[in-house]
Amino acid sequence: MANLFSVNNKVIILTGGCGILGGTMARHLADEGAKVVILDRNVEGGTQLAQEIKSNQGEAMFLETDVLSKDALLQNKQAIMEAYGRIDVLINLAGGNMAGATIPPDKTFFDLDVEAFRKVVDLNLFGTILPTMVFAEVMVAQNKGSIINISSESALRPLTRVVGYGCAKAAINNFTQYMAGELAIKFGEGLRVNAIAPGFFLTEQNRALMTNPDGTPSDRCRTIVAHTPFKRLGRAEELLGTIQWLASDASAFVTGTVTPIDGGFDAFSI
Repeated sequence: MANLFSVNNKVIILTGGCGILGGTMARHLADEGAKVVILDRNVEGGTQLAQEIKSNQGEAMFLETDVLSKDALLQNKQAIMEAYGRIDVLINLAGGNMAGATIPPDKTFFDLDVEAFRKVVDLNLFGTILPTMVFAEVMVAQNKGSIINISSESALRPLTRVVGYGCAKAAINNFTQYMAGELAIKFGEGLRVNAIAPGFFLTEQNRALMTNPDGTPSDRCRTIVAHTPFKRLGRAEELLGTIQWLASDASAFVTGTVTPIDGGFDAFSI
């Protein structure tokens, strides 16, 4: 039997693919034989990542994008189809948070910056909806494709401070389940939509929140670790097995799921 977990020759798009998590995924999937397409607004970082993958005999393409611009995404789609002729997997990594959409300990809900909240929802929710709208059209024409959205621990249970991000990621969970039914019912069982919900990983986006200026764990980081049965933060490479499973035919009967990858955080109370 062929390797169920193979992603060899699959064309895999990663939006927001230049970050710590996205870069780790892109390198791994290329090592596994996938044709990796990195979409990001960071031209320098995306170009370097694609060159690094190519220097290791992998197949990679970088395209500058704006996940909130359908026109930009349509141009990306044209370039991808001209290069590869198909799209097998879409990983919607683009997202992030803003200070104004959070409520620090010395503030209350009434201090919330509504415009920052709106921008966080736009980036995380519409930054997933628009790429799905553009690239899933190719998958429908192929009768096959896997979409992997990025949820968050903050979508599974409300966390202090990150109200804007948590609301946006909770919407990702609903969108994932909705699209799983929408695509399968109207276009066939070859179309699948799932999500992963990473727990707490140290990235450039949360470094200031999770570490002190001297690099030691912040009070918030220590609280998180205390509520994590594994007693540590996650490592980027620990997302790879689930991503490859959802990208491959090993998950052919799996759709509409949100898989926590969190060292037990969501399962633990006291």
